Amino acid sequence: MKELHTETTIHAPASKIWSILMDFDKYPEWNPFILSIRGRAHLRERLKITVQPKDSRPMVFKPRVTMFKKERQFAWLGQLMMAGIFDGHHIFEIEPLDNGACRFVQREQFSGWLVPLFWKKLDTNTRAGFEAMNAQLKELAEK
Repeated sequence: MKELHTETTIHAPASKIWSILMDFDKYPEWNPFILSIRGRAHLRERLKITVQPKDSRPMVFKPRVTMFKKERQFAWLGQLMMAGIFDGHHIFEIEPLDNGACRFVQREQFSGWLVPLFWKKLDTNTRAGFEAMNAQLKELAEK
């Protein structure tokens, strides 16, 4: 298994960060990485997500929601064709800090036999997409 991990400190309450993160309809207005999310953020619900990593074409996939803890965690699991080929467990975490700010973590755990073939691109282009999204979320939440 391989994992991408990015994080940033956002000087805003968890409730504000969460409300931006859960407002899927507004993703096209601000999110440079996740272009759209359709569906409901409920456990075991299927979403339709369009992402565009840096220097790549948009990709559409239909993951299932695996975690939903209000103002703390939201995650989904996507699989290419069937489990074990190329699986991605995408996780957002919001951790309140003592100073009123929050640590926002965006990470993804990749597993399956195709992961080694794509790891270099994931570690560069996809990581850049995570970081761009984190920066835009920070800017919005701190307004």
